[in-house]
Amino acid sequence: MSSEPRQELLDLILEVSFRREAVVLSSGKRSDFYLDLRQTLMRPRGVELAGRLVLAQLQSGPSVEAVGGMAVGAVPLVAAVLAAAAADDPKTELLGFFVRKETKQHGLGRRIEGGFREGQTVALVEDTVTTGGSTLEALDAVEAEGGKVARVLCLVDRGEGAAAAFSERGIQLESIYDRKDLPV
Repeated sequence: MSSEPRQELLDLILEVSFRREAVVLSSGKRSDFYLDLRQTLMRPRGVELAGRLVLAQLQSGPSVEAVGGMAVGAVPLVAAVLAAAAADDPKTELLGFFVRKETKQHGLGRRIEGGFREGQTVALVEDTVTTGGSTLEALDAVEAEGGKVARVLCLVDRGEGAAAAFSERGIQLESIYDRKDLPV
């Protein structure tokens, strides 16, 4: 894939998702900038580009049977990757899933919903990572249900500890963009 879609998505992220403002992140860390990638992923071109770029990254490494992540943040990105996979190959067998914060208290009482099953090799995706906390929580849930997390991919790595946290678990964090791509 050429660098044009990558640059186009970065331009859109910086236009609609990047704000220079003092905030407290979900990790509890303070930051002088905020990335709200839902603003990018809820736009037709943003979701299309994100899906294509993450799928291309997935296709360039170890194969996985499913792609998923923590609800709610990863859900649009999972859907984007699945749509890109179907556009690329209508017979794709790639499945998607999401991990709930807590086990559902009714119905089938699942914590992992969608196309996940015990024994699968999966990739976890996230829009933005800081410390990696929510994705590590998803990783623990997948492993507890008998899955194997082979890869972790994100759109933006803020460069504040997530890569080291995943490395401690034996997984390399793969990112489309990192801190050097941001005007910080």
